[in-house]
Amino acid sequence: MNTEKQDKFIEHYCRTGNATQSAIYAGYSEKGAVQSGHRLKKQFNDQIQERVKKMVQDMVPASLSAIQALIDQGESESVRLAAAKDVLDRAGLKPVEKTEVTNIEAMSDEEIQRRIDVLTKH
Repeated sequence: MNTEKQDKFIEHYCRTGNATQSAIYAGYSEKGAVQSGHRLKKQFNDQIQERVKKMVQDMVPASLSAIQALIDQGESESVRLAAAKDVLDRAGLKPVEKTEVTNIEAMSDEEIQRRIDVLTKH
């Protein structure tokens, strides 16, 4: 069970990422804030990670709403397109960025024809 000061440190650190300032905010001595902050950050690392994860999860609905607003009402077409691409990328629909280069000069006429046939059948 954490003390009130420890809980204040964890909460403030999750919002700011600054261990020294979080120690001071929580009521630890300014003189030893660097050491206290470092120690508390290590001591409560698991709780900090869980709290940050929860904070991010809590932000998802608002973030999606903001992206939707950009898609619907973005000031320019490039803003709307970038927001739409971001959604598609995160949904796993990112376009393939791989380009295959074939040395056609090293291929036989038959191989070239087979590849053309495959491409034109689809």
